[in-house]
Amino acid sequence: MTSARLLSLDALRGLAVVLMMEQHMAVWLWRSDPGVSAIAQAPVLMALNGLGGLAAPTFITLAGAGTSFLARSRTAGLDAILVRRGLVVMGFGWLLNLLTPSWFSAGSWFVLHLMGLGILTAPLWRRLSDRSLLIGQALLLLAAPLVQHWLATPELLLNDRMRRLDLAGGPLRLALAEGQFPIVPWLGLFLGGIVVGRWLQQRRTAPILRMASVLLVTGVALAAVGLRLGPHEGVWHRLFQIRLSFYPATPAIVMLLQSGTLLLLLGALALERRGRIDERGWLVPLGRASLTLLLVHVVVFREVTRPLGAWQAFSSEVALTIVAIWVIVCALAARLWQRVGYRYGAEWLLRIFGG
Repeated sequence: MTSARLLSLDALRGLAVVLMMEQHMAVWLWRSDPGVSAIAQAPVLMALNGLGGLAAPTFITLAGAGTSFLARSRTAGLDAILVRRGLVVMGFGWLLNLLTPSWFSAGSWFVLHLMGLGILTAPLWRRLSDRSLLIGQALLLLAAPLVQHWLATPELLLNDRMRRLDLAGGPLRLALAEGQFPIVPWLGLFLGGIVVGRWLQQRRTAPILRMASVLLVTGVALAAVGLRLGPHEGVWHRLFQIRLSFYPATPAIVMLLQSGTLLLLLGALALERRGRIDERGWLVPLGRASLTLLLVHVVVFREVTRPLGAWQAFSSEVALTIVAIWVIVCALAARLWQRVGYRYGAEWLLRIFGG
């Protein structure tokens, strides 16, 4: 359990990237009828799409945990390494902005930017106690309604709004509160992930289960209050609001999503203890190539499909078939790529330039 790298964490990253690719690709390939409920049209696709909501919270939480493992294995020049790695990950985010103009603007703030910022500022966070980090996570979650109210953020953010740079604050506004995964509240999951990483190194899974339980119960309670209150305006309504979309994220949905991430983590740890997770299995190589796969699938299926006439051109069944074929191809490629250490991929570049 105290090894520098847990196979269960890699496998969970592999699952997360599969869920993320499915969530994106299915919607980008599927030709829906705007006049009919999406759930009624394609219940299987929408169910899988809902599971995809766990992908980004998992990546962010595991990025925090990975920072704890790096702090244990590297001492000399650790802060400089964290700063360089954070800048490289943010650089990949800005590269994705430029390569995907149909989705992002130059100042868009996606999950890579958020994780990069967390790693970049980890020299500050890694010196804090577990208690301080968990309080920090709670404060960031509670700050979301206040910041969104202060900025008059719409209760549902559409993509056109999340790429705008002409509002007050410009890109800083997106980074703080109105991007896809802004600092408030998503950096809180990174801080909590640092604590989870420490518990893993100490072979303590009971605190992870308690944290998952608290998040789950609190998230359900907030959502229940929101349902009872019904439509309502005001800053605190955002505290209780629950929607399938987490743009913008509310405390309730973030708590529910991170509780799901932690429960998946506990399941992966149990499988690893029983010898059910192998380094040459399917999920571990996918997890170790997840950064590359994240970048490639967005560019291919968000941009390249358009001139080819494949953008939102297929039935739900065909769309899911294409997703399945893509995942299989990625899994096979990752297993082959593993033999050469994922040379020239994003992870390889992160090691080269980040240390």
